[in-house]
Amino acid sequence: MNPASTDPSLEGFVSVRVGEQMIGVPLLRVQDVIAPVRIDRVPLAPFEVAGSLNLRGRIITAVDMRRRLGLPPREIGQPHMSVIVERGGELYALQVEDVGDVLWLDRAAREPLPVTLAPEWRALCDGLYRHDDASLLILNIEQTFTLSVPAVAA
Repeated sequence: MNPASTDPSLEGFVSVRVGEQMIGVPLLRVQDVIAPVRIDRVPLAPFEVAGSLNLRGRIITAVDMRRRLGLPPREIGQPHMSVIVERGGELYALQVEDVGDVLWLDRAAREPLPVTLAPEWRALCDGLYRHDDASLLILNIEQTFTLSVPAVAA
C-alpha cells in the first residue's frame, strides 16, 4: 500500500547516491531503475549528457549526475545505475552510483539547504531531510535538466 494515499503529510523519494551524497529523487517522477546499459555518445551534446540509450525501443538521453554536480568522473569499471525520470513527457536516465530504498518522509521535517552547500548542488536541490544520521538532498527534476550549452567552434 502507498503510505501517501492514506497520509498526505508524507512525500516519497527514491534514494540514490552520487559520489558520497545521498539524494532523494521524487518518487512520482521515477519511471524505472535499470542496470548499466550501452550508452552511445551524442556529438556536440552538453557536457553533462553522457549520451543516449535504448530502453525497450525508446531512445533516452542519459545525464551523468557526477558531471552535472561538478564531481570528478567515475572511474572506469566503477558500478553505476540509471534512474529513469519523466520531464515534459520525455524520459531521461540519471546516471548515479547506487540506488537505495523508497523513503516516505514527513513534509514538515524538510529543511532548507545550508548556505555552505556548493553552488552546483544548491542549483539542483530544493531542500534536505535528516535521515539515518546523514542528509538526504532533494533533487529538483526541472532544474536538473537546465543543461550547459556546448561551445560551438568558430
